[in-house]
Amino acid sequence: MVKRSTAAVLILSSLILASCSQQGPTAVGSQTTAARPSHVVQVRVPAGTTREQVEATYGAPALMFDAQEGYAVLGLSAAQARGSGLRAQNLAETPESNLGAFSASAIATMQGRTMWIKGDFSLWTAEGRTMWIKGQYDLIPENNLNFQIIRLEQAHTLAPKLGQGIKVAVIDTGVDVDHPALAGSLAPAGEWRDFYAGDTNPDEEGVLGEGGYGHGTGVAGIVLQIAPKATILPLRVLGPDGSGDVLHVAQAIDWAVARGAQVINLSLGSEERSAIVQDAIKRATEKNNVLVVASAGNENRPAISYPAHDMASGGAGERSLSVGSVNTAGLKSPFSNYSSNLEMVALGENVYTPGPDGMLVSWSGTSMATPMAAGGLALALSQGIDVPLKDLTKKMAEKSYDLYNNGMNAPYKDKLGKKGLMNLEAFLKDVLK
Repeated sequence: MVKRSTAAVLILSSLILASCSQQGPTAVGSQTTAARPSHVVQVRVPAGTTREQVEATYGAPALMFDAQEGYAVLGLSAAQARGSGLRAQNLAETPESNLGAFSASAIATMQGRTMWIKGDFSLWTAEGRTMWIKGQYDLIPENNLNFQIIRLEQAHTLAPKLGQGIKVAVIDTGVDVDHPALAGSLAPAGEWRDFYAGDTNPDEEGVLGEGGYGHGTGVAGIVLQIAPKATILPLRVLGPDGSGDVLHVAQAIDWAVARGAQVINLSLGSEERSAIVQDAIKRATEKNNVLVVASAGNENRPAISYPAHDMASGGAGERSLSVGSVNTAGLKSPFSNYSSNLEMVALGENVYTPGPDGMLVSWSGTSMATPMAAGGLALALSQGIDVPLKDLTKKMAEKSYDLYNNGMNAPYKDKLGKKGLMNLEAFLKDVLK
């Protein structure tokens, strides 16, 4: 674990690369080093088949296995992926490149503090206390305009349970598990997992200003600013450089579902579609009624990253949401990807949030817009909804502000969501009991 202390004031910028049942699902257990095969492939498993039988059939380790669901994910060498050395040559699916296929994408300007002086989020939601003073967001005043625009104070009034009882899985670079801002907000330590390192401590690793360090802590902090009584389940799948593997992302999704997460936040993406990750999302959404949100990516491309790209389609589209970014003027962020299948945008520029080593971190990226949506869903779930769960993410997108009025965002017409910018007040008024 590499953690570095900071001076009282430090300003730097970093670019993170690119933006269960009785028998499973299971990963290879009690790893001390995470499995990182060159390629992975998902195969069908006949009823009654064991993991050992699958491995003997193919001559490759089954790194994910669920006999009840009828699948296994094999880890392959590069040679095996080309068809050399596999005992069973007829693979129904094409092997996927595994290593570093996913990445988080955001720009961070970190302004350091020697310690976090605001206390934890549960302290600010104790009886008789409020984060709001005369319409101003008092916890982190730098976010006041952002939160006024998305009507967060009104949302907190409409949903005073503030996310209590809702577990949000943050699948990311890990979190600073010792950060005082997160005290009392993390799931029990027995539920934590670091898939990247193959252990049970999902603490952030790295050096300030390099790669992805702090990204997951920032995402978790934004979820908790929106839903301050929610519980964060920290799952690490991205390394210090901000990249991670197909296998670990899929494993983390299954793990989150098995441990009762109601919302999964994926502030990460890939330019290539992973059938393995997409199937894990479908298991979460279609079979377990978990809501999944994913970031659109930060390359300013007319196509959004995977898995966000597939969020609007099929059964998974009923319980999932893709999120892009605009600024406080309602204009598309210069980095945000855009597409006709992007469902909604939130505010993803200069969002302040806790960072590792007691820092206050200002992030910009679709990665920061996405946890605002995750937190909004947690508010609704904790308060109780009057619409079918499968429609909740669709309702959030439909109740957004119209970003296309008066020629706004004309070059991106219908490519920043059905309507545009998340409006938490309108959303909650529409869905709460």
